[in-house]
Amino acid sequence: MEKKPKRRTRERILETALRLFNEYGEPGVTTTAIADEMNISPGNLYYHYHSKDRIVEALFLAYRDEIERTLAAPERPPVHAEDAWLFLHLVFEAIHKYRFLYRDINELVSRHRVLETQFKRILAHKKRTAANILQGLVQAGEMKAGPMDVEALAVNMTVLATYWLSYEFARDPRSKEESRALARGAFHVISLAAPFLAPRERALFDELAQRYLK
Repeated sequence: MEKKPKRRTRERILETALRLFNEYGEPGVTTTAIADEMNISPGNLYYHYHSKDRIVEALFLAYRDEIERTLAAPERPPVHAEDAWLFLHLVFEAIHKYRFLYRDINELVSRHRVLETQFKRILAHKKRTAANILQGLVQAGEMKAGPMDVEALAVNMTVLATYWLSYEFARDPRSKEESRALARGAFHVISLAAPFLAPRERALFDELAQRYLK
């Protein structure tokens, strides 16, 4: 059996940094800590990434590519309630994978020009995609909402999904149950649309709620 090729040092640096940032928060992790975790010298790390800012930006660009692919998906096929909830689950999976960005988003955006410009575009894309999905549900008769309702819901869903981890962290900074926190976030995003759903879709929401809150 052929041996798998060793991962390149640059890839290992990003994988290690992502794990440490997610666990301890980006401000609490130094490049020395990343190098120590990898058992390489700080000079070796510096050869690949001249600063922690470059590591953060590389991770953000990987996140941007992943979330943009996810956000683009509902713009093509017809969207029904089941599709919308699956889409939301995929969005929260990306948030969980790069959760350090969301926990420290305001601080990171204030320090990184790349994040400042690109994250604004991601937020706009999130809102546009949410509005498209909601409008699709209205057109399919699965939801009753006017244009102002759709606009307000799209904004509120975007805000809630973006800042849910900050709320959870402030509520319980020492909690290690981040996957459960994200499940609660997905539930609360869905619940914003619940009052507007048609009876069958509302029944589906009630069923999904039990899964998310277990």
